[in-house]
Amino acid sequence: MAKAAKKLKGALQAQQSRLKAKQKISHAAQVAEQKSTRKKGQASIAATTARAGSSKDVKGKGKATPGSSSRPTIPFSPTDKILLIGEGNFSYALSMVQDAPVQLATMPPSNLCATAYDTEEECYAKYPEAQAIVSSLKEKGVQVLFGVDGTALEKNSRLKGRRWDKIVWNFPHAGKGIADQDRNILSNQMMILGFLRSAAKILQLGPAPSFSLAKKKKKSSEDDEEEDEIPVADVQENPEDADETYKFFTPSQTVQTQGTVLITLRNVVPYTQWDVPRLAKNPPVLQNGNVPPNPRYTLLRSFKFHREIWKGYEHRMTKGERAHGKGTTGEGGEDRTWEFCLKDETES
Repeated sequence: MAKAAKKLKGALQAQQSRLKAKQKISHAAQVAEQKSTRKKGQASIAATTARAGSSKDVKGKGKATPGSSSRPTIPFSPTDKILLIGEGNFSYALSMVQDAPVQLATMPPSNLCATAYDTEEECYAKYPEAQAIVSSLKEKGVQVLFGVDGTALEKNSRLKGRRWDKIVWNFPHAGKGIADQDRNILSNQMMILGFLRSAAKILQLGPAPSFSLAKKKKKSSEDDEEEDEIPVADVQENPEDADETYKFFTPSQTVQTQGTVLITLRNVVPYTQWDVPRLAKNPPVLQNGNVPPNPRYTLLRSFKFHREIWKGYEHRMTKGERAHGKGTTGEGGEDRTWEFCLKDETES
């Protein structure tokens, strides 16, 4: 296994090098495009001002109304069996069964299993508020498990034989305190690969969730700039589908579809450098017959994670309260969730 780990690190490092080179080229192209755009913008200012003046007496047609921005995405249904990984102080689990979004109002608390990597004693030492939260969860009927390794879920005796509709890991982090950024990124990439490999073995079986093709709505200059769900075509970098938007849906309430994996991260450096979508869709290939390859996933959708809709949820760092602070995940950017299902290899 040590040799396999070294080969995996080598494959990831090579992947990182290729990604950095690609990012440099992309950055140079963006700079050139921005310069060109600025010149065009300056040339059109006079014309735009003139049009604005002449349109003052014209009533706005099709203007965005207050509160017309898209609703936050709730990626769960009341019937889902949900497994939460790396829960920290368990406040997210509590937000799903107490003052939960209306979409989950009828979900039985017993459908939820919340886990933490730490032992119970370690958890309460790190997060003093966790003990009261765990007590509340247990009273409501939520299963709470400690000492659960997110990269070896199928080996945990308390999870064996169970299948899940949703396996969720919000703000995963290896928590090894590695100062060197490249090594830190590598450590977290290996953790993500381990999680994806393990989760595949306990996901609910069934047909993959599907997409319906819908025309992309043209946005006016006064529309809210936020686009809650990124079109799958854009996420998958498929230029041929650039003018189309895909809507996520399950075929029928009576059809048991395949389970999905949801990973939420701050969409800002260094987390973007983990390159989670690429790791899931195209994991590094090991030239070792003794180690099975990582499963390949399909990216179903990506959407903004709105912390405020999960009442009482507070993100906590892996190091806990001892780390002096309440665990912000980075400056700028936004919280974003990526949802994956296992790729149907028969279509390859």
